Amino acid sequence: MVVLDTNHLSALERAGPSGTRLRDRLSTCGQDLFTTVISVEEQLRGRMGTISRLARQPHMQIEAYQRFYERVEHYARWSVLSWDNESADLFESHRKQGIRIGTLDLKIACIAITHDALLLTQNTVDFAKVPGLRFEDWLVV
Repeated sequence: MVVLDTNHLSALERAGPSGTRLRDRLSTCGQDLFTTVISVEEQLRGRMGTISRLARQPHMQIEAYQRFYERVEHYARWSVLSWDNESADLFESHRKQGIRIGTLDLKIACIAITHDALLLTQNTVDFAKVPGLRFEDWLVV
């Protein structure tokens, strides 16, 4: 099982060389592909913030809502791993052990660990602090 972090999901959509390499590698890896509800939250939260900032400009919101809709459609095509009791327990355990990385990153790590998945991420410095997490950066050349 392979879980894509938000940065790998974004690269997958780009037309550049890193997105092409990632698509090629994913197509031949022979693993089921997933993302997490935390990555969904990160991207939808950003889109919702834009909509909110434009609240007094309804015509300016048209494009913002379109981008929000496209994100929802994008994630509807993905298998999304949820935040569950096992992940939450592991999260609390890591916090008690003094693992200090961003909250959303630690949640993604905990979901990947509880599913014994390989996490694809560019954030290798922070994720290296999480014991038991298997991760790689498939965007590097």
